[in-house]
Amino acid sequence: MNKKFLAFGAVALASATVLSACSAGGDASSTGGAGSGSLSIYAWAGEIPDSVIEGFEAETGIDVTVDTFDSNETMISKLAAGNSGYDVVEPSQYAVQLMVERDLIAEIDKSKLEGFDNLAEKFVDPSFDPGNTHSIPWAWGTTGILYNEACTGAEVTGWSDMWNPDYAGKVYMLDNMLSAYIAGLQVNGLSATSTDEAEIATATDSLLEQKPLLGGYNSTNYADLVGTGDACIAEAYSGTTSAKAVEANPDVHYIIPEEGGTLWTDSFSIVEGTANEDAAYQWLNYTLRPEVAALVTDDASLASTNAAALELVADQSQVENPAIYAPADSLTNSEFIVDPGDALAYFQDGWTRVRAS
Repeated sequence: MNKKFLAFGAVALASATVLSACSAGGDASSTGGAGSGSLSIYAWAGEIPDSVIEGFEAETGIDVTVDTFDSNETMISKLAAGNSGYDVVEPSQYAVQLMVERDLIAEIDKSKLEGFDNLAEKFVDPSFDPGNTHSIPWAWGTTGILYNEACTGAEVTGWSDMWNPDYAGKVYMLDNMLSAYIAGLQVNGLSATSTDEAEIATATDSLLEQKPLLGGYNSTNYADLVGTGDACIAEAYSGTTSAKAVEANPDVHYIIPEEGGTLWTDSFSIVEGTANEDAAYQWLNYTLRPEVAALVTDDASLASTNAAALELVADQSQVENPAIYAPADSLTNSEFIVDPGDALAYFQDGWTRVRAS
């Protein structure tokens, strides 16, 4: 799910212009919103299986149109421009914050929900949306470590292993500012969501110290490098690519670092002012059903936020793969990455130093 993290920097950097509604953004063409018999959804590509859409249409008689985006920035731009025609959108956690600030998504009436209690505890009352007032989590993933034990010669447990000189030249960090700072902050016992200038400076110093050990910054084929042993250890995103590397090689493992790691989640939100509110709530309730939520794993190879869905996943090997479903006990200290606000400037200054070193 690289694009979520790559897009976050763009969303934060461009928030002043994006949220000013200067441009429509994106290339979606559906109009939707014509009546209670239709529903127009704007979502991440590949995150809503056809099986879910077809099942919803067959049961409700509502015609569903799904347009897709490749970044939160595109999605926010489209809604901020006005008259998007969308009824339901699928923002990542920090995008929820930005959209609430701009009144782009509606407050959810919990009295109209059925199945909310099916959500796993980690996704109820999240830091980015207290009380789930504007979002219902659908799919989730993590940022952690992918490593090849035949190369490391030992079990890897945390971010500190990515500073091990024994792996010099075979350590890879994600080529993304805020993702790199997850490791830089947490290896020092600091929160990945810190906005403190001094703490971010400490993380910058750690990334500078690590730089000579790196084989490079890589957000594309790091899983292949780990799989072949050309990389011993890499900062990694969970999901299909890492999962396939784990499945293909018994020496390859995906872990959440003992210092914490981070979580992302993509949620369904109702667009403010939609003419199809009833259909939107029907969609939320349908996707909260365990048997429906299980399809995001079976048909999209993503982790479902629905705890009741896990036992209904047909391919249990996906539930058992830590690169899709990180073990619950490993998520105790995991944090949701949220909008850093004005502190973004501290990260930018530090990252410029790191990349120039």
